[in-house]
Amino acid sequence: MCRSIKTLRPPVMPEVSEEDIQAAALQYVRKVSGFRAPAAHNRVAFDEAVAAVTDATRQLLGSLEVRGAGARRADTTPG
Repeated sequence: MCRSIKTLRPPVMPEVSEEDIQAAALQYVRKVSGFRAPAAHNRVAFDEAVAAVTDATRQLLGSLEVRGAGARRADTTPG
């Protein structure tokens, strides 16, 4: 798969920006399509695919339950 796509879930990346999600989606679509930049006649399909993968990635990251992540954060909280 794409070695340049970073793992975006905690605790690997505790904070993920919209730009991180879009960059990963763009890399995925580039890899799958084989195009770094699509021709004009493929631009709409390419952009729609990036948007769909971005949405799916955002939904996935929002739905994941990372066990132990809360406990680790609690351990580092000054108390």
